Amino acid sequence: MHSNRPYLVRAFFDWIVDNQCTPHVIVDACYDGVSVPLDFVKDGQIVLNIAPRAVSNFIMSHESVSFSTRFSGVPVDLYLPSLSIVGIYAQENGRGMMFEQDDDPPPKPSKTIEEESSSASTSRKSSKPSLRIIK
Repeated sequence: MHSNRPYLVRAFFDWIVDNQCTPHVIVDACYDGVSVPLDFVKDGQIVLNIAPRAVSNFIMSHESVSFSTRFSGVPVDLYLPSLSIVGIYAQENGRGMMFEQDDDPPPKPSKTIEEESSSASTSRKSSKPSLRIIK
């Protein structure tokens, strides 16, 4: 199955905006493919305001979130692979969701059909579904 992270990020984004709050995302700036201004990265992460009034050219897809914004008055284009987003929350009240880093392993190179079917049957036997309580 595909990662549920992009779906959850979109749902929380819509929910936060619909409630007239300011959505912020926490991004793993070290994740492969992330394009953010490194001057604003702290401890390998960056917090970004993605409110519609704060960004332009906003595109949210299953693969990534991209937009243009300003840092210290300088326009910057940002690119965030969906799996680099480790959390989304409303600035006003902190309500949102954090994602565990190992929920979604990075994409692996494509396999042959035989390799996929054998690994799928093995992973079905060894992995158990898990649920978490989100407050």
